[in-house]
Amino acid sequence: MALLEVEGLKAYYGQTQALHGVSFALEPGGITTLLGANGAGKTTTLRSLCGMVRTEGSVRFDGRPISGRATEAIVRLGVGHVPEGRGTFTNLTVDENLRVAAYTRRDKAAAQRDLDMVFEYFPILKARISQQAGTLSGGEQQMLAISRALMLGPRLMLLDEPSFGLAPLIVQEIFRIMRRINAEAKVSMLLVEQNAALALELADHAYVLETGRVVMSGKASVVKSDEAIRKSYLGY
Repeated sequence: MALLEVEGLKAYYGQTQALHGVSFALEPGGITTLLGANGAGKTTTLRSLCGMVRTEGSVRFDGRPISGRATEAIVRLGVGHVPEGRGTFTNLTVDENLRVAAYTRRDKAAAQRDLDMVFEYFPILKARISQQAGTLSGGEQQMLAISRALMLGPRLMLLDEPSFGLAPLIVQEIFRIMRRINAEAKVSMLLVEQNAALALELADHAYVLETGRVVMSGKASVVKSDEAIRKSYLGY
């Protein structure tokens, strides 16, 4: 059974419709990427899944309908969101950011194990544990944002433009660790990424959006090797 099933998803900002019946599915343990130009509806799709915008249509997570639920309730079911622009508390320390993220978890031993796991993936954060998040480099802030989502104990992570504004070497490092998290911690991922070549390297499945509609889908390896798709929709 699919971990996430989206059927006929429409989304609205006020009177403006941003998604026009988007449908896709994500397998347990998989990495799926949503690709498309700016304004195609990628970020809106992630926000819709988290209950952050007004929607119509069906969204099921692990077989349960989650449309219309509060964002906090969706998070508690096991969906972690890493928004574009990091979304860390800049005036709190690294340690405080991570502990706030784990605050609602009842199993404190599991939360401690996840904290140890986070420091294994991102040792630089352990070295910066008492530093204010706002003083970290862009790459370190992105690592902290991913770590905060991991501290929720998610089964699915929604990642919005994790490479945005970062140097290529840092991006390679973060994507390498994301692959490890997927393989070792068995966290499924839905990735929105402007760098299509990078996303297709990481993902096993891809959906291409254009003006709020899915126009193409398939295995990432097939999408990556199709020159017509790359030129038409991905611009490289």
